[in-house]
Amino acid sequence: MLTIPSNVLKALQAHGESTYPNEGAGLLLGQAADGHKTVVDILVLPNRWGSEEQYHRFLLTPQDMLTGEKEAAKRGLDIIGIFHSHPDHVAEPSGFDRDWALPWYSYIISTVEKGRTTISRSWLLKEDHSGYDEEEIVTR
Repeated sequence: MLTIPSNVLKALQAHGESTYPNEGAGLLLGQAADGHKTVVDILVLPNRWGSEEQYHRFLLTPQDMLTGEKEAAKRGLDIIGIFHSHPDHVAEPSGFDRDWALPWYSYIISTVEKGRTTISRSWLLKEDHSGYDEEEIVTR
């Protein structure tokens, strides 16, 4: 289960809307304990994929991850996942998403249809990388 404050989820969704018709992305900062993750905030990052492909791809670089680690550590938090938007596409991981994903991280994907977020769902990559399990999102 992934707990996220409603205002943080709204900020995550607003970022996806602001980058439409391209994918927006960033990191989920928070805490994990006893198999439960709690998002405290997000760190919005630029989509580093080439501009001609950003409508269906996103890229966060190792430097982005290092920036995220430093920001999280400064706040006593950890990177617990990654979020991105799917413009005019379902909020489900693509094969491309799976190729770049890591087990344990929560992956929130938001569908942004015609500039408005319609749904956000969270996914956990299976240890054997064969697919994902959906993770319940609880807002507070």
